Amino acid sequence: MKKKKAPPPVADINVTPMVDVMLVLLIIFIVITPMLTKGIPVDMAKTRNPTPMQNADKEDAVLIAVSRDGKVYLGTSPLPADQLAAKVKDLLTNKLDKTVYVRADSRTRYEKVVEVVDNLRAAGVDQLGLLTEQIQEKGAAARPAAAPGT
Repeated sequence: MKKKKAPPPVADINVTPMVDVMLVLLIIFIVITPMLTKGIPVDMAKTRNPTPMQNADKEDAVLIAVSRDGKVYLGTSPLPADQLAAKVKDLLTNKLDKTVYVRADSRTRYEKVVEVVDNLRAAGVDQLGLLTEQIQEKGAAARPAAAPGT
């Protein structure tokens, strides 16, 4: 009986499994990244001396956004401005920090922002943060802040 010889070892690297893993990771990042943004993207007004508001970045912060076209969003879900009072009142029950943060696009009509603030006041909101961005000096990073006097 004659022994069969084993085939010679393959010196090439098989990159197919690595490419498969990398493509799966790429797809995961593509799907997850848009969900990481908090609220809808707006171009906030820029100020020189904003008050820092680190609590606006917290997970349970109540964020209201007013887009350029005047649409109102509670978090990421669109909501008519007249229904804002009831929803915000429900969100603020049993919370210690009752501050509501408003992110308005700098090009939105002022009357839309006033309407949102009026509806928040009707809901009993006493502490309101109007989020702005600090005017960027060379190399500085943007941070959420409030306009002075709010």
